[in-house]
Amino acid sequence: MARLNQIIAVEKGVKSRSFEELTAAHHALQKTALLSGISRTYRPKDEEGEVLPPESTRVQAKAEDINRQTIEIMTRLFDVVATKDWTNCKARADVVVDGKTLLSQVPATYLLFLEKQLVDLQTYIKKLPVLDPAESWVFDASADCWATEPVQTTKTKKIPRNHVKAEATEKHPAQVELYYEDVVVGYWKTVKFSGALPAKRVNELLERLEKLQQAVKYAREEANSIEADEQKVGEKVLKFLFS
Repeated sequence: MARLNQIIAVEKGVKSRSFEELTAAHHALQKTALLSGISRTYRPKDEEGEVLPPESTRVQAKAEDINRQTIEIMTRLFDVVATKDWTNCKARADVVVDGKTLLSQVPATYLLFLEKQLVDLQTYIKKLPVLDPAESWVFDASADCWATEPVQTTKTKKIPRNHVKAEATEKHPAQVELYYEDVVVGYWKTVKFSGALPAKRVNELLERLEKLQQAVKYAREEANSIEADEQKVGEKVLKFLFS
């Protein structure tokens, strides 16, 4: 008795061969020359007339023969797909993570869907924004996001100053040079905020997802190991159609 995973394994090949053979049969039926034959004999008008040999072309393809081949091809395909679909109705397994059942008696077809979705979610989680590791972050409940410790910096302003290079005398005015001095005029207190996630949180999500992926894969393999519910529907369908 075949198992579901074996039926799934051969289904693709059966579909491919069926398509090729059905296409070939269809093309053969379009070649009218193969379906046609002729027989001609010649009789001269009188005994002195020219004698010509008979001409004949045999029928090389018969539609009913091709129909029978088509029935054989499609019967195999119908039966394989029916066996898979009938068995899929019974193929179920539990998704167990860390010894606890997360989902009970999940159909094999849904497990396959879930497995593909988890691959997409893995890509999504890997691209989640992570907090800058160069900063020290704490969660600020009032802002409902992460924040750094306040950092104080100064604000300066350039103030013009006079530098007396030479004092004034009776004969000469004072020599004064203008320059600018940076003077602290205030203080900035800076707090950075971020809606990103700590790297630890992202790593936890990835670890949890990988556990779930393994559990779903194991459940799908278990569900697909069920004995196939072999079906023979192709003959009934095609016999009705071509009878």
